[in-house]
Amino acid sequence: MGLISNATVVFDAGTLNLGGSLTFIKKLTASSSGTLTFHNGASSVVLDDTFKEYVFTFKNIHPSANGAEFLFQGNAAGGSGFDETITSTGIESFHKEDNSGTPYKAYSAYFDKAQGTSFQSIAGNPGNGNDESSSGIMHLFNPSSTTFVKHFTTNFHTYNNNDGALQLECAGYFNTTSAIDEIQFKMDSGNIDSGDICLYGIK
Repeated sequence: MGLISNATVVFDAGTLNLGGSLTFIKKLTASSSGTLTFHNGASSVVLDDTFKEYVFTFKNIHPSANGAEFLFQGNAAGGSGFDETITSTGIESFHKEDNSGTPYKAYSAYFDKAQGTSFQSIAGNPGNGNDESSSGIMHLFNPSSTTFVKHFTTNFHTYNNNDGALQLECAGYFNTTSAIDEIQFKMDSGNIDSGDICLYGIK
């Protein structure tokens, strides 16, 4: 069943049309997983010049270790280290569920990088209680370009290990003109106990 608004097809046959078509590519499901990796050409993953923008959605990413951070990095085509140079910045908002302390929204130096090569934190300190997790979205722009750096934006909400609502907005770029054809996700401690990551392309 499709959805038509003002004579424009908005949704039909698994494709969402919002000025460009959103095409589902691949879903990875964690089960005590050390890493989850999307690699162009492997296991039906497309991460090349087929699309100019890619979207990752994250549903209930649950860590095995309480307070572990959820991270990502890229790998240039032909590379092996997941150590691309990243410059980024982050803003976090926090409010405890018992209303103690002072809610805030502020720039967070902890989540930014200046020409760093380690994994980028995109979801801060989710708890590992049965009802605690992180969910969010990430946009990756034109990763196959060999002219420009590769921009990304992320927006995550976390049921934090301090029993509060933590939102982290992060943006940055891979400072390389090499094509990025792999994206890997992991926790900084322990495993990704459960959760889904879906990859979409936007024409």
